[in-house]
Amino acid sequence: MAERILEALPADHVRGTFIGRAQTPEGPCVIRLSDGKLYDLTGEVSTVAGAIARRAFDGGTELGAVEDGLPEGWTLLSPIDLQCIKAAGVTFALSAIERVIEERARGDSGKAAEIRRQLESRIGAGIRSVVPGSDEALQLKAALIEQGMWSQYLEVAIGPDAEIFSKSPVLSSVGYGAMIGVRSDSNWNNPEPEVVLVCDAHGEVVGATLGNDVNLRDFEGRSALLLSKAKDNTASCAIGPFIRLFDDSFTLDDVRSADVELLIEGTDGYRLEGKNVMAQISRDPVELVAQCLSEHHYPDGFVLFCGTLFAPTQDRDVSGAGFTHKIGDKVTIRSQKIGTLTNTVTTSRDTPAWTMGISAFIANLAGRGLVEKI
Repeated sequence: MAERILEALPADHVRGTFIGRAQTPEGPCVIRLSDGKLYDLTGEVSTVAGAIARRAFDGGTELGAVEDGLPEGWTLLSPIDLQCIKAAGVTFALSAIERVIEERARGDSGKAAEIRRQLESRIGAGIRSVVPGSDEALQLKAALIEQGMWSQYLEVAIGPDAEIFSKSPVLSSVGYGAMIGVRSDSNWNNPEPEVVLVCDAHGEVVGATLGNDVNLRDFEGRSALLLSKAKDNTASCAIGPFIRLFDDSFTLDDVRSADVELLIEGTDGYRLEGKNVMAQISRDPVELVAQCLSEHHYPDGFVLFCGTLFAPTQDRDVSGAGFTHKIGDKVTIRSQKIGTLTNTVTTSRDTPAWTMGISAFIANLAGRGLVEKI
């Protein structure tokens, strides 16, 4: 286990403060990593949401050095608990074009290559340079409508309103080392490596982690109204490994300039590498948070997937069909200052059942005398 934790952490982890969760024989615990040591915060604050709300990041019971790993029988969980899980979509020009391709292909991967060539030649340069919601964006929209090229995805890509959706239920996300799921009836799907902002109830961003917004291109391509089926399935939301809190060693500017690297390794010898470059995002992360907060209330805070530049087009089996997952794919998402999130692909049908919902979680805390520490 010691090796797993060190593999998950960034090289400069001794400079930062990290908050996470671990499954213990008694139940979930809140843990802190700082100055090269591990601490159990659960006796003082029993939820990550509560720790963020009260900025309760100090103290706790020392567990030992990071290099010694977690105690025997403990495993890493997703580092969030009671927060709502939100996501922003179509926040990069390339992802906007890929969503239009899915729409025009009606979810048929075999049609994607030719549609991609047509769209890139006609709207690629314009959509990459325009500021969403600007006068130039309105002019581009008018021109695309006139050419019969307009799409609902271009509306959220360059219009005034970002696409914000609920990714997954509270407590359903999986963490570092867990299985991730794609629907067993999907034949065109992909990982989406993203930075995930961690916010309190007032929308203040307190830190960041990594996420895999597992995506079904065939479902959403058939109809945007199938977004929930494309996005929200058992084990389809991976977050981790830890939340790195903002301090002198890690700031929002580090998020803005982050590179998020992706590696997919198949049991068939297939290998695909990609990168999500946050500097190319169309809307600033703070604007995305503001649009997510909007007129909503998130009493326990929320996390927000920022979207991805990465859209895999490299063929895997059939020429022109692009990429899709196979069972057993190892997906590694890494960013220099945030860490590494690694998961293995299976179907949502075959992933371990999600059983600790909100009622079971509260009951577990109550049985341990920790409800008052939420």
